[in-house]
Amino acid sequence: MEAAARKRQQPGAAGGQGAQPGASFLQARHSSVKAEEAAGTAPFHLDLWFYFTLQNWVLDFGRPIAMLVFPLEWFPLNKPSVGDYFHMAYNIITPFLLLKLIERSPRTLPRSMIYVSIITFIMGASIHLVGDSVNHRLLFSGYQHHLSVRENPIMKNLKPETLIDSFELLYYYDEYLGHSMWYIPFFLILFMYFSGCFTPTKAKSSMPGAALLLVVPSGLYYWYLVTEGQIFILFIFTFFAMLALVLHQKRKRLFLDSNGLFLFYSFALTLLLVALWVAWLWNDPVLRKKYPGVIYVPEPWAFYTLHVSSRH
Repeated sequence: MEAAARKRQQPGAAGGQGAQPGASFLQARHSSVKAEEAAGTAPFHLDLWFYFTLQNWVLDFGRPIAMLVFPLEWFPLNKPSVGDYFHMAYNIITPFLLLKLIERSPRTLPRSMIYVSIITFIMGASIHLVGDSVNHRLLFSGYQHHLSVRENPIMKNLKPETLIDSFELLYYYDEYLGHSMWYIPFFLILFMYFSGCFTPTKAKSSMPGAALLLVVPSGLYYWYLVTEGQIFILFIFTFFAMLALVLHQKRKRLFLDSNGLFLFYSFALTLLLVALWVAWLWNDPVLRKKYPGVIYVPEPWAFYTLHVSSRH
């Protein structure tokens, strides 16, 4: 009986001894993850930042240009334009790149907030896709972006007049609701990623040459995003939040790594370009009438329809 009891205890004892290496492995892995987060030594993500900048220029900035360049016979007004297909690709590729960027963060970020932000981003960008498609197609009918919906000549002849309300609703979905649901989660994700871009090593607080080359096209694109999207308040709030975080972390002897510096310098260049843009168009009476608020940031496409396309 005693021998049988000892045999029954042996597997349990062996199992307990076998569990110790597994537990120690998990503890070691957990501690290594914590060490990596504390070190914050992620290398510069040249591939992601390059793809991110390239697709922003091609699929977002190039979208309305492609709509004007490609022959109208290829994309009739009652069908999606080439710019719409660009927008569809943007709505898929951008969330994917943002998720890959979050995966490489040396700091563990709140997953629930990331998922909700990505979902909201896709929904807002999709709302904007529809509204922006119709608004840009109206250019071929004589619609002028530097005028409000009701002040446009093609709207004044619409019958019944309640149709103008429908176009104003479309403009609201495009310029307000779509932009808010698109850009707020976009900048929130970038800020959350930025919050993990700190390192205790001063020597690692520098950018490689490739990063310096990407700062200019990246900052220039964000200038377009801020001015055309009319999101200066959101942008300046994000930038000053980043600046406050940098100053706060500096007291803890933590410094921005190469990815954080790239993002911060891109936003700083954007702020400079927006200031120069506003100063250049400060005394434009027509644009002043379209943007009568305290914050005067004209849209590039409003400038185009007023001063460029009108000459042709």
